[in-house]
Amino acid sequence: MILRDGLRAHLIAAGDSDAAHDVAHTDRVWANARVIAEGEAPCDMTVLLAACYFHDLVTLPKNSPERAHASAMSAEAAAPILRELGLDSRQVENASHAITAHSFSANIPPETLEAKILQDADRIEALGAIGIARCFATTGVMGGGLFHGLDPFGLDRRLDDKAYAVDHFKIKLLNLPATMQTATGRKLAEDRANVLRDFLDQLATELYVAVSGW
Repeated sequence: MILRDGLRAHLIAAGDSDAAHDVAHTDRVWANARVIAEGEAPCDMTVLLAACYFHDLVTLPKNSPERAHASAMSAEAAAPILRELGLDSRQVENASHAITAHSFSANIPPETLEAKILQDADRIEALGAIGIARCFATTGVMGGGLFHGLDPFGLDRRLDDKAYAVDHFKIKLLNLPATMQTATGRKLAEDRANVLRDFLDQLATELYVAVSGW
């Protein structure tokens, strides 16, 4: 609890990022990680806690050309703070790897159980009811719309998730369960992906169109 309070204090002092990457997001990622860890082999919970809270220590817009480097920048910024908070050199190294490898954009394979759990816990945040809310919030920040007015499900056009939030469901979100690193994370991800599918079915009903191939 003391370490968690110290980690949260650093995030709060730095100021909230956008609504999809604020302190509440890190709280939820840590909650996801604890659930996943309970279903997997024992791991270093101190490392996992530190990595969860500092995985987005440096945030960049989704459309930034430097986006793929944000997780490495977060790991670099986190290391001296984690040493201050009492983690030993091995724990700092392992937390840094987990932070660097969590990012979808960075495309770095997680090599430790802590890194695998963090990656799953963060990606689960992109699914379910929370994932739907975060997707629309992030697209709005980037200046995009809810969905294409004439062809909301991209049946006769190329999907563009920078322009439309719903396009992101097909391009990325519904594919996330297959990327999970742990069995527990995969089960959680599949359950939450079904929430996205239910939402799309309801959206199609309200728009009087059919969803095909989603």
